[in-house]
Amino acid sequence: MFKLLQQAAAVTVINVRSIPDRRGSSTVIVIGIAGVVAVLVAMLAMANGFRSQLASTGDASSVLFLRQGSETELSSTISRESALVIKSLPGIAKDAEGKALASGELYTVADLPSRATGTDANVPVRGVEPEGLKLRPELKITEGRMFTAGLNEIIVGKNAATEFRGLDIGSEVKIRDALWKVVGIFTAGGSVSESEVFVDAEVAINAFRRNGFQTVHARLETPEAIESLRAELKNRNDQRLSVIVQTKPEYYAKQSELMSNLIRGFGWVITLFMAVGASFGALNAMYAAVSTRTRQIATLRAIGFGALPVVVAVIVEAMLLAFFGGIIGGVLAYLAFNGYTASTLNFQTFSQVAFTFKVSLGLIIQGTILALLIGLVGGLLPAWRAARMPVTTALRAA
Repeated sequence: MFKLLQQAAAVTVINVRSIPDRRGSSTVIVIGIAGVVAVLVAMLAMANGFRSQLASTGDASSVLFLRQGSETELSSTISRESALVIKSLPGIAKDAEGKALASGELYTVADLPSRATGTDANVPVRGVEPEGLKLRPELKITEGRMFTAGLNEIIVGKNAATEFRGLDIGSEVKIRDALWKVVGIFTAGGSVSESEVFVDAEVAINAFRRNGFQTVHARLETPEAIESLRAELKNRNDQRLSVIVQTKPEYYAKQSELMSNLIRGFGWVITLFMAVGASFGALNAMYAAVSTRTRQIATLRAIGFGALPVVVAVIVEAMLLAFFGGIIGGVLAYLAFNGYTASTLNFQTFSQVAFTFKVSLGLIIQGTILALLIGLVGGLLPAWRAARMPVTTALRAA
């Protein structure tokens, strides 16, 4: 066994040292695999960024109440009376004045022209009560000021301001049948709120001709309070409490699941097609490399080297080139896409969500593993051919 390892190491060293002499075919393998890995990492970074954008909204103490049977805020309705009962439930935190840290919120979408295409797209509009701002300590006004309660004024998330026309400070924008003045732009710690427009809830209810809210957002006294809160909702025989409660991380994880899975699935399909092409490229390049070393391989076999060390050496060479291709592809994806801002339609709410690509070390590792698999496939058949080549035939052919 030790002798086989020594032979494999010796043949591998010889092969690796000869790579510069075959820089053309070697470069084909590296570039082809780098392209495959770059595409895969970019697509997965897109899904990762979309999921992270939604998952960063709220914490374990932040909850929202939806009507039973509703999966999204857009499809939920909660009456004013129900909202008052929800705010009085045990476990809801209170502010310094003793008011429940809970906000009845209206959630709808409005059509505004996209800066990129000029065509209308859906921007989320959220009507919040005064407590709704206290529930979002991460919300910071970066330009302008906060809207004034009772007036047709809006503040705009930084991503929404970037993605849609007419949302600059001082602009007036028509949403539904009313004109609204943009008075501020805000950040929200990288959460999904940065893709939304905020307005006073009472003004929004009147302007959009609603009778109540879509949801109630609240903060719990402790994260553990959610279990007793759910038990309370289950045990009370009150039609006004036909609601479900979820933490915001739970809710937004579900919201991101469909879209992120779709992006990942689409990315893997594209990548696998490209990987097949890259595998054939590696296969051809390694066959050519083996052909140019026919005399060398035959000589090694003639002086006592076994077939297995030859197989191992060829496969290691192919996987080494693939490894470099994977690292280059991952680095290129990081340089080109990490932090890049894009927007897409959230199929759960049919609204635009802006997010940033997130290229992580884990994604680069995934891409590199794929590269090694391509190298293994591309090197296996040429290695097998080299090992099975009769010594006398190889010497005569050379």
